[in-house]
Amino acid sequence: MENKKLQSLSYKPLFIVFVILSLSCPRAIAQETEDEREFDYYEESDKGPDQWGEIRPEWRMCGKGTMQSPIDMLNERVEVVSYFRELKRKYKPSNATIVNRGHDVMLKWEGGAGYIEINETQYELKQCHWHSPSEHTINGRRFDLEVHLVHESQSNRSAVIGILYEFGRPDSFLSEVSEHLEAIAEDGEEKRVVGMVDPNHIRVGSLKYYRYIGSLTVPPCTENVVWTIVSKARTVSREQVNLLRDAVHDDYEVNARPVQPLNNREVKFYQPQLKFM
Repeated sequence: MENKKLQSLSYKPLFIVFVILSLSCPRAIAQETEDEREFDYYEESDKGPDQWGEIRPEWRMCGKGTMQSPIDMLNERVEVVSYFRELKRKYKPSNATIVNRGHDVMLKWEGGAGYIEINETQYELKQCHWHSPSEHTINGRRFDLEVHLVHESQSNRSAVIGILYEFGRPDSFLSEVSEHLEAIAEDGEEKRVVGMVDPNHIRVGSLKYYRYIGSLTVPPCTENVVWTIVSKARTVSREQVNLLRDAVHDDYEVNARPVQPLNNREVKFYQPQLKFM
């Protein structure tokens, strides 16, 4: 009996250490890196997109993954879904900070900025950032800009909404934050507090969207990301796109990952069902 008590007591310190380590360790790596200086977008570079998976062991999915993003949404391989699943966005204003990550500008919400709901799972909005030209393509067409709204569930799964833009009238949301982007571009700041930002001001503009399972488009290229790409492009001015590039001071003209193989994945296109009188 005494031996059993001693054994039980000897396990308790180990259990306590395990709990402390579990609580102190970071969550599984699902988030995009916030320091992008270790890689670049030159295809012939030793740090270019084809080499991302070799730079760090935890980035291996960039080279070996089979569900990578972005993709081309080609009509011939898209399944049109007749019933309609509305994209449920329940956002709210929250304090935000602009961060220069090295190759893009990220607007990061510091508090709860609301969520989207997909298949009864809530994904909390964490940040948005911009790629120029667009990373996703539709029937081979690449657009002038793409914004990614990155969300995360309680189980650490990611869901991203992608909105495409073509040159035209200025985007109203970028106009709201242009003062802060200009300050970063001029002063070379890496972070700048913006204050309250309402993500509802990022307009979607269409009820039609594509849906597929992919990955983050920057290292660590984590897979099983739920992607929603709005089918109708909005407009952005050339000056706004140039400002987004100037703000990061990386001397790159582009920050878009090349299109990745589909590998027999399903791509669904959701659209409202037409009602006839």
